[in-house]
Amino acid sequence: MFDKLFQAQQKAEEVKKRLDSISVFGEAEGGKIKVVASASKEIKEVTIDPDFLANAEKEELEELIAVAVNKALAQAESISQTEMQAVSQDLLGGLGGFGDLFK
Repeated sequence: MFDKLFQAQQKAEEVKKRLDSISVFGEAEGGKIKVVASASKEIKEVTIDPDFLANAEKEELEELIAVAVNKALAQAESISQTEMQAVSQDLLGGLGGFGDLFK
């Protein structure tokens, strides 16, 4: 039993490292605002086109940054769920008949 818990902990750490290394992207206003995040939902970079920045109003800029961030985080969430499902299936498969209890 402790073996399985240790294995689950190791798998979770592997997934976290993998998610940390995957980049996702979000953009708004035709790519004038770009956001790069990790699949573990950490914002890594925000880029704003200088010409757009010079002419944008504060409220518009704030709204578009939020749009780009939310797009990147949605991609990160999708990848994270896919990775976690794969690990869960792997671990539940290793529990023999007990894995059927969670379906």
